[in-house]
Amino acid sequence: MKIREKIDKALFWLLVSLMSLMVLNVLWQVASRYLFKSPSSFTDELARFILIWVGLLGASYVAGKKMHLAIDILPSKMHGKKARNLSIFTNLVVAAFAFLVLVWGGIKLVYITLKLEQTSAALNIPLGYVYTVLPLSGLLIIYYSLVNMRQQGAEPEEIGKELA
Repeated sequence: MKIREKIDKALFWLLVSLMSLMVLNVLWQVASRYLFKSPSSFTDELARFILIWVGLLGASYVAGKKMHLAIDILPSKMHGKKARNLSIFTNLVVAAFAFLVLVWGGIKLVYITLKLEQTSAALNIPLGYVYTVLPLSGLLIIYYSLVNMRQQGAEPEEIGKELA
């Protein structure tokens, strides 16, 4: 669990840093617009990109902390082996979604945007760099899902038996 604690801590401080940067960025936008009467050209785009990163990495972080939104009517009524099996199934579905949509789809998106050399309008940075957060957050969600399954006491070979 030492690795998980290190990942949690690093992700927490990355999110704190990104949020702080976004606040400073938006404050500069407001100050440049209303105090100096010369709005900054890059702040809107930077705020948008930081928000994308905060949203996706924040989703990974709360998935790891098991604080994400969930409908818990069914799990709250189950106990013992049934609750454990449902938790394992749920984590498998989350991991599969994260792999297919975030990792696989994200890698394709990053590749295509880098190959086409798409850049952002104001910051003039390759959009592929902005989109790297998709596979990164997908890998984090998969990691947390696997760790959560392991905490449930299920070994990988057990998972297939229980769901069959």
